[in-house]
Amino acid sequence: MIPYTSPHLPHPSLSGRVGGLIASGRPRRFDWVLLAAVLALSAIGVLLVGAATYDPADPEGALGYVERQLLHIAVGAVLCLLIAAVDYRTPRAYAPIVYVASLIGLVVVLTPLGETINGSQGWIVIFGFQAQPGEFAKVGLLLAIAMLLGEPRDGEHAPTTRDVVFSLIVLSVPLALIAFQPDLGTDLVIGAIFLGMLALSGAPLRWVVGLLCCGALAAFSMWWFELLKPYQLDRVATMIDPSADPQGAGYNANQAMIAIGSGGFNGTGLFQGEQTSGRFVPEQHTDFIFTVAAEELGFIGGMAVIGLLTLIIQRILRVAAGCSQPYARLVCVGVATWFAFQSFINIGMTLGVAPVTGLPLPFVSYGGTATVAHLIAIGLVVSIHARDRGFD
Repeated sequence: MIPYTSPHLPHPSLSGRVGGLIASGRPRRFDWVLLAAVLALSAIGVLLVGAATYDPADPEGALGYVERQLLHIAVGAVLCLLIAAVDYRTPRAYAPIVYVASLIGLVVVLTPLGETINGSQGWIVIFGFQAQPGEFAKVGLLLAIAMLLGEPRDGEHAPTTRDVVFSLIVLSVPLALIAFQPDLGTDLVIGAIFLGMLALSGAPLRWVVGLLCCGALAAFSMWWFELLKPYQLDRVATMIDPSADPQGAGYNANQAMIAIGSGGFNGTGLFQGEQTSGRFVPEQHTDFIFTVAAEELGFIGGMAVIGLLTLIIQRILRVAAGCSQPYARLVCVGVATWFAFQSFINIGMTLGVAPVTGLPLPFVSYGGTATVAHLIAIGLVVSIHARDRGFD
């Protein structure tokens, strides 16, 4: 199959695709601040994973988690650098293929090959290796939406109604497939990515306002007609009043806030947190890993994690602001929206200001597919920063 290339973004030459920055001798154009922030946050994440899984009776268990997370980071880092080393128009040329491949993955998890973990059939397990296609679907959708909204036709300066309608169709397919798993958290992230890209694509504001109104109406209708599942209602009720059922639906949120509060300003020290070592907070190495930072590293550690996440998002938006090509700008906007929204939901649920969902904290939580997907997204941003004409 010959990948599609836009007349507005000519396909790069073979030497440009393969050589990239390394062949051109211009590695100075990497955003070293962004890469350093990602590396620092990933290193903190490895420490927190070790602390969350450490058991004095079985110290080798924590070491196994740390080794696997380091392997995840290594694989993601290699892919990140490979993507950063080629012209950003190369992933653009293969965007339809990446999108379709991500849909195939979402279909496969709904077959007998799919595995149900924590109530969601969103995993593929082969020979002991787990993969979550929903994470790669974020990358595929991001590239596809940037292609549709970021390449106005000749004589046009913003997406047309047809472009927006096509992008909505492209959005609806992964949304529906993920809803069947069900995985509300991933659907929320994908929806946020789309709205962020649409809002900054130059499309008429009425589309953004209309979609927000439709989303609010859909949420109200699901509540009014009692379409939400009992556990979903429990999560919303817990967010409103975590103390309502501290031993039942509100247990996770209550224990998370206790862990955060017990850390104080300086923290209890790594491997010294009572809530963490006592395993009072479920899924503490994945969804609730921020509680480990807040308890064992205290307010200082929690703010360090938030500060690094903020720096990463700020650097990505800085790249977006300097882009000369709409497609490149929208890719960066999509990545920034992805990280910002997911970080807000993940940290918010530990603080009781967002419902509990199965969303990992970018670059910090334990997980193979999510870690690799996050680093692939960083590679896309670094590649754009290195070559978009706006940075010459």
